[in-house]
Amino acid sequence: MSNNTTTARPAAPTEGRDELFQLEKREDGIVVLRFGVPGARQNTIQAGFADAFDHVLETIEHDTEVIGVVLISNKPGSFLAGADIGLFEQVKSAGEVEALSARGQAAFTRLSKLHVPVVAAIEGSCLGGGLEMALACDVRIAAETRATTLGLPEVMLGLLPAAGGTQRLPRLVGIATGLDLMLTGRKLRPAQAKKIGLVDQVVAPEALLMEAVRQARMAGKRSSTASASLVQRAQGRMRDGVAGLTNAVLEDNPAGRRVLFDQARKTLRAKTHGHYPAPERILEVVATGYARGVKAGFAAEAKAFGELAMGPVSKALRHVYHATESLKKATFVAGNVKPREVHQVGVLGAGLMGAGIATVTVDKAGLPVRLKDVSNEGLARGMQHVRAFYDQRVQKKAMTRAAADRCLYQVTATTDYSGIGAANIVIEAVFEDLELKQAMLADVEAAADAQGNPDCIFATNTSSLPISDIAAHAKRPENVIGLHYFSPVEKMPLLEIIATDKTSKETIATAVAFGKAQGKTVIVVRDGPGFYTTRALSPYLNEAARLLAEGASVRAIDEALVDYGFPVGPLTLLDEVGVDVGVKVGPILEAAFGPRMAAPDASAKMIDAGYLGRKSGKGFYDYTAKRKKGAKRPVNPELATLLADDRQGVRAPSAAEIVERCTLLFVNEAAHCLSEQIIDDPMQGDIGAIFGLGFLPFTGGPFRYVDTVGVGRVVDRLQALAERHGARFEPAPLLKTMAKAQAESHRRFYP
Repeated sequence: MSNNTTTARPAAPTEGRDELFQLEKREDGIVVLRFGVPGARQNTIQAGFADAFDHVLETIEHDTEVIGVVLISNKPGSFLAGADIGLFEQVKSAGEVEALSARGQAAFTRLSKLHVPVVAAIEGSCLGGGLEMALACDVRIAAETRATTLGLPEVMLGLLPAAGGTQRLPRLVGIATGLDLMLTGRKLRPAQAKKIGLVDQVVAPEALLMEAVRQARMAGKRSSTASASLVQRAQGRMRDGVAGLTNAVLEDNPAGRRVLFDQARKTLRAKTHGHYPAPERILEVVATGYARGVKAGFAAEAKAFGELAMGPVSKALRHVYHATESLKKATFVAGNVKPREVHQVGVLGAGLMGAGIATVTVDKAGLPVRLKDVSNEGLARGMQHVRAFYDQRVQKKAMTRAAADRCLYQVTATTDYSGIGAANIVIEAVFEDLELKQAMLADVEAAADAQGNPDCIFATNTSSLPISDIAAHAKRPENVIGLHYFSPVEKMPLLEIIATDKTSKETIATAVAFGKAQGKTVIVVRDGPGFYTTRALSPYLNEAARLLAEGASVRAIDEALVDYGFPVGPLTLLDEVGVDVGVKVGPILEAAFGPRMAAPDASAKMIDAGYLGRKSGKGFYDYTAKRKKGAKRPVNPELATLLADDRQGVRAPSAAEIVERCTLLFVNEAAHCLSEQIIDDPMQGDIGAIFGLGFLPFTGGPFRYVDTVGVGRVVDRLQALAERHGARFEPAPLLKTMAKAQAESHRRFYP
């Protein structure tokens, strides 16, 4: 068969159609439909997509010589990454959004009903509407590349799949698996997608088009909304073992499905605490489709999509998305300042933080790391941490063993400074000790001088010590900067970069580019005690400890704030960080900001008793006690005696009081940071608080929280709390100014 092709153009093209879709008809009767948004880095569904798509489908429908269709992107790194989020900002009502959904459903249903087999040839991001388009095809083939990922992440924006995905996905991969993908928004690598039956084949990128054409010639037509074949379901049961059999039994009959959905609702409610409506609507819409048919499922999907898109949670989460995208483009320096090239990285300290930094540097940035520790035992633990990360990736089919080994070879270890002086960036990740960090800086500068490497950047991972203090004796303070990572480094998305008045623009630009290469969302803040994140978090944690002394129980404090939407309770967080770490930070912040940052007596008593948290076996909770599977971790029983003197005659605070006092102190300190120009704008403050500290994502961050509640209301409540509990609740001057101005005009942090 000849490979010569002819290009079929729409009979009456409208402006832009020829650019968005290119229809090529081969001599063997296969149509290759290429698509790509002109001038864009990645393909997204934009305003003119549906019209152009309908036009090319009409051309194919009327061509009786066509025997198969291949859908393929003309951008290798992007198949189709869903809808352009900007579309939602242009609509005014839920009805308009519902109509957009119905239009997408109709387009992909039309694709699924073409008279010939359709093959999706997937390379790059296949997300949201992109995966929904692929689900409407008869065959899905994925290229094994680093850029190829598949998923339905709409839930992360407070939305649901709205072009038929809630109906097609569970019928292809099973209800339980489909719900898991939609409710978590997680992305799959090609091998993972093949394992669950989401794609039919995984091939090398250079073979993608050839194999897709072959499949288009061979494939038989099947309904994309019908249940998976008995053969596929049987294979799934065998593959997934007992768990797969259980799910299949539940899914294959109405009574079983009711049980499955009921169980899913209970599990979901325990995770979301009612703050995120999208996951519950996903369950509802999928259940509707199985109870009343696909057509009813489509209608429920479109209606839910419209209502969610216009709701406050989706608007807040879209605010977070837009802010994150804006930060991806930010360099934080003038446009003519270019980052230096980074070819090698040094990491000092092979503990959890240092090993985590080494891991993301190799895994995301693809850079070799020289890992230093004071002992071989420490290095062994650090190297094992890196190995465990890659072992898990291999186990989950996210990468091959050979690829994992190549990454592991990129990390080398040392107990001295050999190889460190040649690094472009050296990151210290040791405990909070000013003299130690200053000594390490001097050692790195000496090692760099010996290598003729005067541009070597020294980055400190301190969470509280001013960078200018660490750089006080540096030969080249312009090369010193703070890189504040959050634990666990591999999972936490934020990198807080701290620049002193002497840090050069080139150093800032290099650190920003390096952080982005590590896959981090980067904010740049001004130097000062605690920077932004530690300052905002400290009053929140301190207040939790004060509430404990006032008579609230450990579990009541944590559960109140988790129920309110924080990912973990403050006392659990203190146990993880280390009670002693929080107390060490306290004097630094108190010296700078006065009594509002003073650590409570309860924390000092715990340190004296040796209750430092998880690392010592006991903190607020007991980590030494055995517990049954599923049982809650027991509270440290000795706290009652330890804090008895503080608690005598004190009324235990209510859950509402716990939430208000802790949350408002967090918000108030964030406002202090903005007014003192520690952060440049509310957007960085919101992203830093959510991605680094877990502040209530459904609110959009502390500054958007103030906008939602109303600055006047926030100031009134802070003043009332100040009268009752002391000056630490005194509203930040910025909030008082805004509240006064709001009486005359509508004053907000965001338009």
